Amino acid sequence: MDMRMYYQKIREQRATITEAFPVIVSHETAGGGKAGTMTEVTPDLAAKMIVDGTAQLATPKATGEFRQTQADAKQAADDEVAASKVQLTVVPREVLEQLQKKG
Repeated sequence: MDMRMYYQKIREQRATITEAFPVIVSHETAGGGKAGTMTEVTPDLAAKMIVDGTAQLATPKATGEFRQTQADAKQAADDEVAASKVQLTVVPREVLEQLQKKG
């Protein structure tokens, strides 16, 4: 393979990618790569994988769904972290007794 031609193809592919972090969909590979796995990568890596034939750019619809799924997963993780934080307030016995008498 002519290395100049290979890198030229990568540069040309890179020029067509407009997103800062495009989403790609993997292809099945002989090395055990699974088809259909979506990943957000840098434009340079996306271009290389597309030229190598190991991935393709995701459709705009699939990209939107992927990013929404990622956002939902992050929100769920953030909620879990927030729920695991226990807030504790130390109240002197006298104040507690006063609050109990009022209530």
